[in-house]
Amino acid sequence: MRYDFYAYMDRMKFIKRWQLMRSTREENIMEHSQSVAMLAHALAVIRNEVFGGAVDISTTVLYALYHETSEVMTGDLPTPVKYYNKGIHGAYKELETRACEKMADMLPQKMKEVIKPYILADEQSEEYKLVKAADRLSAYIKCLEELRSGNNEFSKAKKSIEKDLHARNMPEVEYFFEQFIPSFALTLDELEEP
Repeated sequence: MRYDFYAYMDRMKFIKRWQLMRSTREENIMEHSQSVAMLAHALAVIRNEVFGGAVDISTTVLYALYHETSEVMTGDLPTPVKYYNKGIHGAYKELETRACEKMADMLPQKMKEVIKPYILADEQSEEYKLVKAADRLSAYIKCLEELRSGNNEFSKAKKSIEKDLHARNMPEVEYFFEQFIPSFALTLDELEEP
């Protein structure tokens, strides 16, 4: 029997993000997923090590790794469309769930039992909340990159995403802003300075 899961997942590199906006550098959902996984890992470590939390770091990273799985079937629906109203958001959420279930069905049964819980994450868990924050952080960092390149197309998105991130009242997000975000404004030469 043929299992198509990983061939579909490999197609993430062809699905572009930020489709409604002019970008100086295109971003695909494969590189975005890697960014979110790295940022979610950082937030989970900060939660546990700096603020005494007890989230499962592996679960957090795996949720992040698979958080865009549905988009290999649905494409990346732009945020303004996805959240235009509750009806559209609800319908799209159902479509995402069905796409994730279909993707999980493309795995051998024994693998499916292990991987499916990460594809269809527990959205009420603290680990998933960290992934959602990391997803927004990744978008915020993309805005910073575009603005640094002189592309003001991302200025409103930056403000909106920054407001959303601070409104989450997550100490690990605030810590990340204080400790790491300033470096994203630096050039390579400036990063190499002591």
